[in-house]
Formats: sequence, structure tokens, C-alpha cells
Amino acid sequence: MAKQTENEDAEQAESVAESGRPDAFVLHEVIRREGDEELRRRGGALLISALAAGLSMGFSLIVPGVLQAHLPEAPWASLITSLGYATGFLIVVLGRQRLFTENTLTPILPLLHDRSRTTLRRVLRLWGIVLFGNIVGTAAIAAVLAFSDAFEPGLHAAFTQISHHALASAFATTVIKAGFAGWLIALMVWMLPATGSAAVFVVILITWLVSMCGLSHIVAGSVDTFYLVFTGEASMVDYVWRFFLPTLIGNVFGGTALVAVLNFGQVAPEVEAQKESDGEA
Repeated sequence: MAKQTENEDAEQAESVAESGRPDAFVLHEVIRREGDEELRRRGGALLISALAAGLSMGFSLIVPGVLQAHLPEAPWASLITSLGYATGFLIVVLGRQRLFTENTLTPILPLLHDRSRTTLRRVLRLWGIVLFGNIVGTAAIAAVLAFSDAFEPGLHAAFTQISHHALASAFATTVIKAGFAGWLIALMVWMLPATGSAAVFVVILITWLVSMCGLSHIVAGSVDTFYLVFTGEASMVDYVWRFFLPTLIGNVFGGTALVAVLNFGQVAPEVEAQKESDGEA
């Protein structure tokens, strides 16, 4: 059975590689199989990968901060600093580290394919481990930025100014912003199997849009808000109520409802046909 699964994975990957524009069903199958693998991974491996992702996302504050500190105050400057936001995502995506918002799509496709309590428990387990690891990682890197002398005072001022954007909106507004961010990141994950060598440009474009539009991302924004907490600019209540909860709600809704469910809907007839074919076989 394992050998058969490997052969099927190879066939799907070859289909994507050979087609300049693979159909939705092929993309669905590639991502679903990846989701199945994620759901079977050991908790310790998931936690380490998620922790690494949280640490890596610190560069989505560091690089924009460095850019902002060296650019003049001008309307166009924010467009450049927003490009730096992509750095953490590039490290995470290309390094195959586990990011929570990617998992609002990847393991949901297996759940939609096999709507059982067992699969639901596995998805919730995956979400819990990855989110916990991501948040711990962001707290750790934010503490290093806040309490060390690794960066000069001018950069700390830039870090603070950038970070305040994470807490700038009301609860409902943050939910909406996070919904758009979850939507975009999940769409990025959906598109990546079809992008080939252009994957880097897709990641940069999508994450640049998230930053440029001032949207809320649960992991990248946690670096910002934890930095404010550690420097005394915000409290843990601010982090939990003004950022974490509304952003989590929005990211999950944007990734699952607007991408996973809708994109599954367009291939559902083919999925059911394949199930029937497998059953007959």
C-alpha cells in the first residue's frame, strides 16, 4: 500500500510538472496527499518544525525594521518596507517549516475527503501543536529583539512603530483583516504546486500584499505584539484580546471557508467519482 501511495504521489507531481496550468483536481490531490502526510507526522517533529517557523517569522519584523530605518520618510517608503515582510515567509515556506495558516488548507482537504471523527481529531491535534509551536517561537524571537543589544536604538524605534500596526484596529476590524490574510495565504498554498520555479515570486507577491494592505497574520503579528509586550508598550491582555483572538478567528475562517471549502466544492464531483472507482476496485 505504501509503495502504491508513493507511485500515485509521483504521478501527481509529474502531472503538475508537465502541465503549465494543472486543473483544480490535480492541485487538490497534491495538497490532499501532503495533508495526509502531515496528519500522520509525529507530534515531536511537528512541534520542532512549528517552533522553527515561529523563530523564522522574526525576520518579517527585522527586515522591514532595517529597511524603514534606512529609508526616507516618503509615501512610497512603506511599499519597500512591506517587501521585507516576505522574508520570514520565504524562509518558512522554502524551508518546509510548519506554519499555522498553511494548515488552514492542507489538512482540511483530507478532512473534507474523509469526514470522520478520527480525521477531525487529527486535524485539531495538528492545529494545536503547530499553533503552540509557532507562538512559542514568536515569543522567543521577540524577547531576543526586545532584551538584547543586537540592534541599535534606531532600529528598535522602527520595530516599535511597525509593531503598533498589529494593535491598531478594533476587534471586529481585526477579524475582517485577518480573514483576508488567511484567504491570501491559503490561496498561496493552493497555487504553489503549480508554480514550479516561480514559487519564490508567488510567496513574495502574496505576503507583500498582506503587509501592504495592513492585514493581520497570527504568526507574523505575534512577533510584533510580543515585542510590544516585552518592551512595555502593550500588555498580555492587549495581545490576547486585541490581536490573538480576532486574528485567529479571521485566519481560520479565511483559510478554511474561503479557500479549502470553496476550492473543494469545485472538485467534489471528481472526488466522489474517484472514491466510487476506488471502492469498485
